Amino acid sequence: MKKSIISRLNNWIIFVLMTIVVLTVVIASTILINFLRKEEVKRVDILVSALKFQQEVANPNLEIQALLLQIYSSNTTIPLIILDKNDQIIEHKNIPQDIENDSGKIVDLAKKMAKSYSPIEIEIVKGNKQVVFYDNSPLLNNLRYSPYILGFFILCYFLFSFWFFRTIKKTDEGYLWAGLAKETAHQIGTPLSSMIGWMEIMKLDDPDSEGVHEIEKDIERLRTISERFSKIGSIPELNDTDFNTTIKENYDYLKTRISRKINFGLHLPSYDISVPHNKILMSWVIENLVKNAVDAMKGEGSISMSVFERNKNILVEVQDNGSGMTKQQARNAFKPGYSTKKRGWGLGLSLAKRVVQEYHSGDIKIAQTEVGKGTTFRIMIKKG
Repeated sequence: MKKSIISRLNNWIIFVLMTIVVLTVVIASTILINFLRKEEVKRVDILVSALKFQQEVANPNLEIQALLLQIYSSNTTIPLIILDKNDQIIEHKNIPQDIENDSGKIVDLAKKMAKSYSPIEIEIVKGNKQVVFYDNSPLLNNLRYSPYILGFFILCYFLFSFWFFRTIKKTDEGYLWAGLAKETAHQIGTPLSSMIGWMEIMKLDDPDSEGVHEIEKDIERLRTISERFSKIGSIPELNDTDFNTTIKENYDYLKTRISRKINFGLHLPSYDISVPHNKILMSWVIENLVKNAVDAMKGEGSISMSVFERNKNILVEVQDNGSGMTKQQARNAFKPGYSTKKRGWGLGLSLAKRVVQEYHSGDIKIAQTEVGKGTTFRIMIKKG
């Protein structure tokens, strides 16, 4: 429990850090772009003021001339084009080198600049005027890609958030069902111990009674069920390797317990199959699939259980000709708490998936299903 709390706390820390990173990038980028834009507009205003002063003052002293030259020379990044009222080029600066000697392209660039920023007019003597066109610096233009970058970060953030909350939900559900399974094992243990004691007393009175032997088998079965539940939530040992024997024993047991109206068949390979597995838990998975098939057929039909090898994997298929599933039912079949039965907990297939995926590093899925024609469940485990 302590480990689970620490794990969830770490997830929340990662989530908070990702949120801070995304918000920081968005805010910092927005502030930076706005700041650079305002600063460049200010620089252009200062430059235009200097040009106006140069036009208005006939004979500025040397210090003023030096200051005006310094203001003009300090602009090394902002593209600038000055035209007269007849669109004749007076001056240009920081424009692309490939058009510096092409007056037509320079004028076209000036008109294009006017779409981004309103040109500034400078009144000079005798009704003449000059028009200053300018645009963003290359740095500010490169920052125009920042919205796409921010969009990418935000998309990644939302994807991470979706994964994060889904993981938290699955983790909480896993602990809930594991805790419920362990509590069930604990609750079964007390009356089971009492039943074992009474069984020993009954055997003293009539040790050869058929009823006593049958009850003893069921008590042993209850003990197996209790052990299965107790293993949920802990890491089981995969000591058993003879997979054919595990499947055959399950088949023999289930065949005597299900309705005689069900035609139950088993198809095993003729050679031995070595697969590291936990016999008790794997038997539980098989039993869950068979019982679901029996419920789907309402106690009458046929079930086929097959074991075969494919691409270094061992596959177990449980096929029935029952009622089948809709697409929605198939999608939700392994979700904790989902059940199509009125009295079902929706626990069996969920725990079966946990046993196969988490404890045996395999997979379990619905290989095929069709309403009115039946369902095929498939277990896949890597061959040892």
